[in-house]
Amino acid sequence: MPAKRITPATAPPLREEGDSLFESLIGMAVDGIMMIDEKGVVRVYNRACETLFGYEAAEVIGHNVKMLMPEPYRTEHDGYLEHYVRTSEKHIIGIGREVSGRRKDGSTFPIRLAVGEGVVRGERIFLGIIVDISARREQERRIQELQAEMLHVSRLTDMGQVAAGLAHELNQPLTAILNYSNASIEIAEEKGDAELVSIFGKVAEQAARAGNIIRRLRGFVEKRGPNMVAEDIARTVDEAMRLGQINVAERGVKLRVTLAPGLPLVRIDRVQIQQVLINLIKNAIEAMEGVSRRELTVTIAQTAPDKVQVAVADTGPGIASDIAEKLFQPFVTTKAHGMGMGLSICRGIVEAHGGRLWLEENSGGGALFRFTVGVAPETDDGA
Repeated sequence: MPAKRITPATAPPLREEGDSLFESLIGMAVDGIMMIDEKGVVRVYNRACETLFGYEAAEVIGHNVKMLMPEPYRTEHDGYLEHYVRTSEKHIIGIGREVSGRRKDGSTFPIRLAVGEGVVRGERIFLGIIVDISARREQERRIQELQAEMLHVSRLTDMGQVAAGLAHELNQPLTAILNYSNASIEIAEEKGDAELVSIFGKVAEQAARAGNIIRRLRGFVEKRGPNMVAEDIARTVDEAMRLGQINVAERGVKLRVTLAPGLPLVRIDRVQIQQVLINLIKNAIEAMEGVSRRELTVTIAQTAPDKVQVAVADTGPGIASDIAEKLFQPFVTTKAHGMGMGLSICRGIVEAHGGRLWLEENSGGGALFRFTVGVAPETDDGA
């Protein structure tokens, strides 16, 4: 029996083929896809939307889309849609924004909504693509918490280092005050002036008391060590750049991060080493503000079986030799409004890790800071 010949009259309409293809595509989409008409009535609602909102398609199709919105979006939506149809003034169409969705159980969640407009078979329709951004929002919240934690640790460290520096600077004048007071007591005793003996005795007593306070303060600062565990140095660097909100692109800085292959885990206090990285990177970016060529390079490599080195290089004006010699000393700074404690603190942190922080001249122009940290033993349990 000869095969049946398909003529244009018996061939499937192209419109039906298009509908089938459209349904297949939106059914496979991982993002929510929804289509509404100009009255706000849902015409298309894919499987991803069912997962996002908890409603089956049959519960939504034919109903107003505002059922998927919390307040105030629910109340405002019909008026906004009517206003757009009448005036064509866009608030979200063709732009997209972050809003909130409402699940069947009444809970809300953040979504990224992008809406496009078109005409299908003579009817105006609006196609929305919906992405659940709950995980991203949670990550942002966690990053903010970590930033607050790092700021707190940084302030405590700054206070400790300032206290240590002040203790060192005040120790000598306090010792001198105590010596002069004791000498004055002896002179007053020789002259038989009991009032002066009493006064200078109180001065000596308070000087000795201040010295004891300073000694206890220095002891507290010196005994506080890092809490070191095995960490991924590449991840530590990446987090430091994000936690420090270092927006290099907005400042016209070209960033390059180079990782040597097969980097081992390092034994560090992650928060403290990130504090060092943030300080070095921010210094580098600030140093390049007045130059046309702005390139920031961060390089991580294993330089010895037990050492990993991190290098931060910039293309700024560099550091004058007379400043470079004492750059890591407390209260030395190249900034007009800086305290000069940052690099001193950084060196103290690195040395507490058993590493070394130093400055080199960048062969490409600018400054180059390097520091080392120790490789974590293979049996390191984080204790």
